[in-house]
Amino acid sequence: MKTISIRDIIGPIMVGPSSSHTAGALRIAYLCRKLLAAEPVNVRFRLYGSFSHTHSGHGTDRALVAGMLGMEADDLRIRDSFDYARQAGLAFSFEPVPDVPTPHPNTVDIHVYDASGAETDVRGESIGGGVAQITRINGVDVQLTGEYHSIVVRQRDAKGVLAHIASVINACDINIATTRLFRERKGQVAYTIMQTDDEIPQGVSDALLLHPDIFDVRIVKSDRVGTSAPAHGSDEGEGFGFDLTVEQAADLFEHLDFPSAQALLAYCAREHVPLSSAICRRERCLLATEGIAVDDTRNYLFEALDVMRASATEPIGHPRPSIGGLLGGESQSLDALGGNGPLAPLTAKAVTYAMAVLETNASMGRIVAAPTAGASGVLPGVLLACQDVHGFTNDELERALANAAAIGYLIARNANVSGAEGGCQAEVGSASAMAASAVTELFGGSPQQCLNAAGNALMGLMGLVCDPVGGLVEVPCQKRNATGAANALVSAQIALAGIPTFGMFDETLEAMRRVGASLPFELRESALGGIAATPSARRYCPGCGR
Repeated sequence: MKTISIRDIIGPIMVGPSSSHTAGALRIAYLCRKLLAAEPVNVRFRLYGSFSHTHSGHGTDRALVAGMLGMEADDLRIRDSFDYARQAGLAFSFEPVPDVPTPHPNTVDIHVYDASGAETDVRGESIGGGVAQITRINGVDVQLTGEYHSIVVRQRDAKGVLAHIASVINACDINIATTRLFRERKGQVAYTIMQTDDEIPQGVSDALLLHPDIFDVRIVKSDRVGTSAPAHGSDEGEGFGFDLTVEQAADLFEHLDFPSAQALLAYCAREHVPLSSAICRRERCLLATEGIAVDDTRNYLFEALDVMRASATEPIGHPRPSIGGLLGGESQSLDALGGNGPLAPLTAKAVTYAMAVLETNASMGRIVAAPTAGASGVLPGVLLACQDVHGFTNDELERALANAAAIGYLIARNANVSGAEGGCQAEVGSASAMAASAVTELFGGSPQQCLNAAGNALMGLMGLVCDPVGGLVEVPCQKRNATGAANALVSAQIALAGIPTFGMFDETLEAMRRVGASLPFELRESALGGIAATPSARRYCPGCGR
């Protein structure tokens, strides 16, 4: 299982409209590009499951092409990637195959001709929240996430090859995290994927290729975190008070990789710390186990907060139409209504900001997936409204983001945050739970009250289906973000009043997981059911709801 980072929950910082269908798709193609011998010349994308139904509306097609061009997930050029590809001489085509089953609903096969004349076949899966993995290379089942620095070696399955690879890596004083050999049949072509804690110098490839049974080598650099000094200073590990070695961090991480809400709550009680501190301690250990000495988590969260603020405010003053034409100007209208509507100022602002972020997202602007792009309005909507009305500082909001990450981490680990797997309860429901907990900590609530608030929010939205009209993250997504923001504030209010939540948070997560698994495919981001199947939606999108 992938080790979940704060950046996987509060992030990625990306161009909309969908973390799984845009950022995740881009990452698949980006990883594929790293496996090529030369620049791609011609690429064919075969789209399965949810990808096949919603690839145009979610920008999956533009994201895949952008990834093949080497663009990052937050690059605004993604909107125009087709034009950039033509300028670069990259030919591309798409083949949706909706009726072919795959293990994961967000799956794509990529067939590439590169400038060296080589052909490469890759299968990738987008597993939610912008996270992706390569599961097949040239017919051999593998597993490559890019989470660590990695060496991908194509070889003959022969004795002595693995020992040669290990000896070269050890001679370069590189610490090996994991090594796995993938093959179809004994003695045939195989792949060794070695993940390392240290960055891998290019010279390693030449040394590895000296072995006659090694055909080619690709180095995939991790882009999980940077190592620059944080602009806002280090938090010194939230109480460790000393620099962690890799060995110390690994030992501590065993106690901080909380498998459940109960374990997280017990740690907070034992250490007398809030949820935000507990998850940041875990993050520092995670970074240190990867050999990253500088903990820049605070710096990242402040960057995320800046992007959230811009995405929530720019559409109010400067609305722009969405790529599907269904959104544009809603937050400006809400802002003009102001205090003349039925909502109190805090809730009204939260709703306005939440809907504004979805306008930014749907126009392929830059947002923070929290935990996904489709739910990216809830958390900034609530936190920025609390700052406006109650005067919370940016430092306090940064702590609230960390608290939200703790809840999102538990949901991602024990349920899921993908609409294609669990419906919109996994996206807006999860975001609402994260925001409810964050607000509870902001207002002085205890760790137990934070978990109660998160549980309240999940129960309020459990069973929520994912039914984007036309396959677009526009309708009903924008208004559901507003609902999620209001639900978070209500849930926090109940928890802060000391009213207990029925059942433990872990039980709520298990119920959420089961409900998501029981939803039919048509109600999990396929654009084939729910609101997407109504007469109005079918008139807008004749192929939807068929």
